Amino acid sequence: MPVPARRSLAAVAAAGLLSFGLVACGSGEDDAGDPGKAGDKIITVYSGRNENLVKPLLDKFSQQTGITVKTRYATTAQLAAQLLEEGDKSPADAFFAQDAGALGAVAKRDMFAPLPAADLEKVPQAYRARNGQWVGVSARARVLTYNADAVPTAELPKSVFELTDPKWKGKVGVAPTNASFQAFVTAIRVQHGDQKAKDFLAGLKANEPQIRDNNVKIVEDVDKGTIPVGLVNHYYLGEIAKEKGTTPDGLKAKLHFFPGGDTGALVNVAGVGVLKRSAEDPDTRAFVDFLLNPESQKHFAEQTFEYPVVAGIAAPAGVPPLTDLDTPDIDLNDLDTLDATITLIKDSGLVP
Repeated sequence: MPVPARRSLAAVAAAGLLSFGLVACGSGEDDAGDPGKAGDKIITVYSGRNENLVKPLLDKFSQQTGITVKTRYATTAQLAAQLLEEGDKSPADAFFAQDAGALGAVAKRDMFAPLPAADLEKVPQAYRARNGQWVGVSARARVLTYNADAVPTAELPKSVFELTDPKWKGKVGVAPTNASFQAFVTAIRVQHGDQKAKDFLAGLKANEPQIRDNNVKIVEDVDKGTIPVGLVNHYYLGEIAKEKGTTPDGLKAKLHFFPGGDTGALVNVAGVGVLKRSAEDPDTRAFVDFLLNPESQKHFAEQTFEYPVVAGIAAPAGVPPLTDLDTPDIDLNDLDTLDATITLIKDSGLVP
């Protein structure tokens, strides 16, 4: 049966995302089912954030408000595709995504409702949608993690593009199916054009990178000395140190922030968008308010080691303040071409 014209574009985009070496969406403790009703004390959240990272926060929200959160956990790309496929029949009330690009991809399909100005104004303009349809709730910097015994600081690259040099052959860990890597590649496309992104991916592939499923495995292997360096988000170092009962200073893995506004120093956000069907739902609005309140912002800084985005909350220990980072001149609103980036990564051969 032919696909109706009004669904064809979304279906094509969703197919591209779902074909990126991914399986059907998984679920958390309460899988998303039929849409609820406004004010019924139940919300359905599609979470591209890792369950181990955010479930304690969602549990705290339920304890404080009496609102049950039915959560579907999967990768951010999977859930963006799921939303595009479901369209206005989606049971989701909110999309809690790992990066701005996926939020922008869903917003481009006009699926989100504008958020209240009171929520948007809590967050700097750089970390929210131009049209007010999504807002960042925490920030993370792209970094190079390196093993201090294997790589002297004098030999650290000044640009992420140096990692295609033959001297790094077989030494660089990457997670090409991870949303943050995809957003980083999109940032290359935005800042330097598609050809630069293709060349970088081809050079990385030719250098026989160490492919891992996620950032955690990269940092663990760098800390063990299995891999000398890896491209990750900054906060995984704090997370692994916490698991080991130590501090980041106690690990062999260290963080290198690329200087000079390099694309490798991209600061992205995890954020939230509210589906149109839930625009007036007080429970969903309460969820967004909760993510931006001082207690939750402190949670991101102290428990998940991310940068808070609301003023007045201290940065996580052991990293420079967010305002001190030398970040590339990239508007996060322009990272919304996720499907095109995934095609480039697949075509590069980094993903079978």
